[in-house]
Order: sequence, then C-alpha cells, then structure tokens
Amino acid sequence: MDWNNLRYFLELSRAGTLMAAARRLAVDHTTVARRIQALEKELGSPLFAREAGGHRLTEAGRRLQPQVEAMERAFRTLEKSATPAPDEGLSGLVRVGATEGFGTVVLAPALAGFAREHPRLVIDLLAMPRLVHLSRREADIVISLERPARGPVVVTKLTDYSLHLYASRAYLRAHPPIRQREDLKGHTFVSYVDDLLFSKELQYLDELYRPDAFSLRSTSVLAQHRAVAADAGIGVLPAFVAAGDARLQRVLPAQASFTRTFWMSMPAEAKQVGRMQAVWTFLRSVAESRRDALLSTPVTTA
Repeated sequence: MDWNNLRYFLELSRAGTLMAAARRLAVDHTTVARRIQALEKELGSPLFAREAGGHRLTEAGRRLQPQVEAMERAFRTLEKSATPAPDEGLSGLVRVGATEGFGTVVLAPALAGFAREHPRLVIDLLAMPRLVHLSRREADIVISLERPARGPVVVTKLTDYSLHLYASRAYLRAHPPIRQREDLKGHTFVSYVDDLLFSKELQYLDELYRPDAFSLRSTSVLAQHRAVAADAGIGVLPAFVAAGDARLQRVLPAQASFTRTFWMSMPAEAKQVGRMQAVWTFLRSVAESRRDALLSTPVTTA
C-alpha cells in the first residue's frame, strides 16, 4: 500500500475539502482526488462521501483514519530518531489565523520581522473578519475571541485588550457635546452587521446604548475605523487600532470602555513540532511587548 496515498487521505480527512488539502500538501487538487481514488480502488470501498460543502468520511474512512494517524506518528518518531536535524534553523509552513484588526495591525509587522530572521520558514497570516477554524485545519495556530470549548488542543490566554467609544474631532465639533450616556440619543453610529457577527464578544453596544441610527455597518473593524475617521459617526474601536489616530477622540472615556480577551490555540499534536513551538512562543512575546498599547495603558517611566 502506497504511504503517499494514505498521507493524502489523512490531509483530506482533516481539511474537509480537496482545495484545502491540496493547499496544505502544495499540490493541485486534482492530484489529491487521483490519490484518493487510487486508495479507494485498492481498498475496495469509498472512504469519503462527496457533498456540496466538501468531503465527509464514510464509515470505512472513519475506521481507517486512526490507523493511518498511528502510522503517521510512528513515521515521524522514526524520522526524528534516525535523521540528525541539520542546524539550518526553522523551516516549513506555519499558518496563523487571527481576527482582522489584531492580525493586520499587531501581528503582520511583527511576523514580517520574524520571517526575515528565518528565511526558510513560510508564514501564512489569515487576518480575517470571521472565525478561523482550528478543527477544520484552516490554520495551525488560531487567535480567537472565544476560548475553544473542546477538542485535543493546547490553549492559552494570549492577552486582554481594551476598546473605547470614538468619534472624529470634526464630527464632535459639528454636534452637541456628549457628557453622559443620555447625550448619545440622536447620534449616528458605525458598527458591525448584526446578523453576520462571528462572535458574541463583538456585541459591545448592547452593553452601553442602543443606537437610534447607523450611518454605516461593516463586517470589517478596519472599515469601521476608516468610516469613523471620515466623520461618519460614533463607533467602538480597539485601542490598538484607534488610539494612534490623531483624527479621533474618545467619547465618554470614563463610561464607555470595554475589555475583551484573545485566546491562542493549536492542535495538541503540533506542540512537539519545532517551527510551531517557535511561532507560538514568538506570538506570546509580541502580545507581551504590546500589552500597554493593547490595554491603552499609559507607559510610565521611573
């Protein structure tokens, strides 16, 4: 039996779609399909049910999966013990999934520097306004707003971060002063699209004030930032996105503050992989070094 066919089977069982499996294997999706067909022909039974959303394991596939995973673990152990690791630094691919704002503003510059230090390491940064699923193998390391509730994963609290109510200075000059929550009545807001929220942790305004009107709603926090800066209205923005923008001013600073948490997770089986451990440790150091900015805490000097 061809081990490569089994390896392709394992990747498809984890990824769920031909395209996702092909991306992880660095091959064309037709190659994955051909390998699976060859394995199914050899075993004499279908291993996947083809559905609109992807490929789902059949009963035969579910019986085969743990056996192939055991073979994979044995192969990795043998490979590690039989072959001395060359002193060439980190190499391979690590895919990091994160929320759009944190991934773009905080992680992208830091990971760019990390990649320069490790030229044989490839980092895919999925900075997206939706949940990146660890269980679907969309990423190797995921930074999310909610702690994963189940599964064989390693989880750590990465950092808290703060959000505040902001408006542009031009908008505030053009409207009556806002000194208390009741003064928010009649103002327009910028916010998320309610029915497209990917996490309950994004429901900030429910804790503060139900807006009378929205000028713009978006699934993108970066788009919201641009809209608020363009005088569209009042919005809740992360401090690490908005605090450095001179066009903006905090609204009700003593009353309108929120705290949320970023959680970092990866599959338990990946914690022994050198490149995964290195990126994991680096991401923790980035969060620690940016803690003052994330919590909008003034930096004090002795």
